[in-house]
Amino acid sequence: MDAIEKTEEIVLSTTESVCPECLARVPATRVAKGNQVFLRKHCPEHGEYQVCIWEGEPSYLGWTNAKIPTSPTVCATEVSQGCPFDCGLCPEHRQQTCCVLLEVTNQCNLHCPVCFAATSPVAKDEPGLEVIEGWYRMLMNSGGPYNIQLSGGEPTVRDDLPEIIALGKKLGLVFFQVNTNGLRLATDEQYVSRLKAAGLNCVFLQFDGMSDDVYVKLRGKALLDSKKKAIEVCAAHEIGIVLVPTLVPGVNDSQIGDILNFAISKIPAVRGVHFQPVSYFGRYPVEPKDTDRITIPQVLREIEKQTDGQMKIAHFRPPGGEHSHCSFHGNFVLMPGGHLKPLVQENTSGCCCQSEPIADGAKRARQFVARQWSAAHSEAGQRKQQPGPQAGMGNVASLDEFLERVSTYKLAVSGMAFQDAWTLDLERLKQCFIHVVGPDNKLIPFCAYNLTNRQGQALYRRGQ
Repeated sequence: MDAIEKTEEIVLSTTESVCPECLARVPATRVAKGNQVFLRKHCPEHGEYQVCIWEGEPSYLGWTNAKIPTSPTVCATEVSQGCPFDCGLCPEHRQQTCCVLLEVTNQCNLHCPVCFAATSPVAKDEPGLEVIEGWYRMLMNSGGPYNIQLSGGEPTVRDDLPEIIALGKKLGLVFFQVNTNGLRLATDEQYVSRLKAAGLNCVFLQFDGMSDDVYVKLRGKALLDSKKKAIEVCAAHEIGIVLVPTLVPGVNDSQIGDILNFAISKIPAVRGVHFQPVSYFGRYPVEPKDTDRITIPQVLREIEKQTDGQMKIAHFRPPGGEHSHCSFHGNFVLMPGGHLKPLVQENTSGCCCQSEPIADGAKRARQFVARQWSAAHSEAGQRKQQPGPQAGMGNVASLDEFLERVSTYKLAVSGMAFQDAWTLDLERLKQCFIHVVGPDNKLIPFCAYNLTNRQGQALYRRGQ
C-alpha cells in the first residue's frame, strides 16, 4: 500500500456492481486514495456512487489468497441476463457450496432495526416438513451434504424445529446450526433438550455487546441477561455456541475486546466469535455514509487494540474459500495460566501466492466449521459446568496433551463483510459459498438473496 499512499488516486481494477436505486448492473472501479479503497460506479439514470470498502492496514493488495475458480457441482439455471440476475446457481458462479441457509419461518419474537430477514408479525409463512424434506433432497442431489443453518425470522418460534433437524440428519445431512436471538433457549430448557436429542450441533447466537444499552439500540430491548442464560443452558446440554456480534460504528465497536474476553471466559462452551460488520439491506431513504460502516481492516485493528495485543492483526488470515476481501479468520488456544496462543506463525504479508482450486477452500471451511463450532468432545468439554480460564489447567508436557488442549480450548475468531447495494462487487459475489434456498428451490448466494435497492425492493427474497 506504500505506493498507493504516495499517490493521490490510483485505479486498481475494474469490476461490476449494481445501482442502489434501480439495481441495474453497472460497471465499477476499485480506486485507491491515500489509505482507503473505494468502489466507484455510475448508473446512466441515477448518477455516481462511491463507497469506502477498505481502510488502512492490513493492505487491500496484500490481503489475498490466489485461487483457481471452480464451477458449482450442479447448475440449476442458465446464463441469460448475467450476474446477479441468473442465480440458481448458474455456470458463471465460481465456487461450490459450503453452508446453506434454510428460512423455516418469517416470524420473530423481536423486531430489530438491523436484520437481514423480512419478518412479519401478521402474515405467517412457514414451510411444512414435506417442503423442507424437498429442500434436503435437492441439496443432497446437488453435491451435498452441506452444513445447514436454520434461520428465519427466528427459527425457535417453531415448536417442530427438533423434527426439522432430525429429518435432515436422517437424510444424510451432518452439521446443523440454528441462527437465533436465544430468547427461547434461555427460558425453555426442555426445548433445548429436544434440539440436542435431534442432533443440533451449534447455536449461532446473536450477541452484540456486553451492556444493555447496545441491545436497546440494536434490538429494541435489554437482552444481555437472556443471552448469558442461553449460553448457560446450551453449555449444559453440550451444544456448541458461536457468538455473532453485528458491529455498528458508534454503537458497539468499542466493545469488541469485551466480547472477546467474555468468549474466552466461556471456553470451551463458546467455540467461536463471528463478527459481522453492519450492512444496509431494506429501505434506506438516505444513503449510508462511510462513517456508518466498519471495514475488515478496521475490525482487525480494533481486535488488536482492545485485546492489548493478545490477538494481533498478524494472527489473522484471508479466507481460503470465499473471495479474499469478504472475511478474515484466526484460531487461538487458551493455555495453562490463562494466556492465548495463536495457531499461526506471525507474518506481515498476509499473502499466499500459490494458487489452489477454490473448491478445496470451500471443502476445508465446511469441515472446519463442523468440527470447531460443535461442542468439544473431550472430557473437559463434556462437563456440565463451564470451566473458566484457570479450570482444568495443567502443564502441557507432550504433543498429545497439546493436541487435546487445541481440540477442547480452541477459540475461532472470524468476521464476514456482507455486501449491500452500495458495496456489491460482482467478482466477490461469484465466489460466495454461503447460499440460501430461495424461490423454486434454487440456491442463491447470500448477498444476492438479501440484496435490496434503496426502497427495500429485493431481487430474490420472499415477501419483498
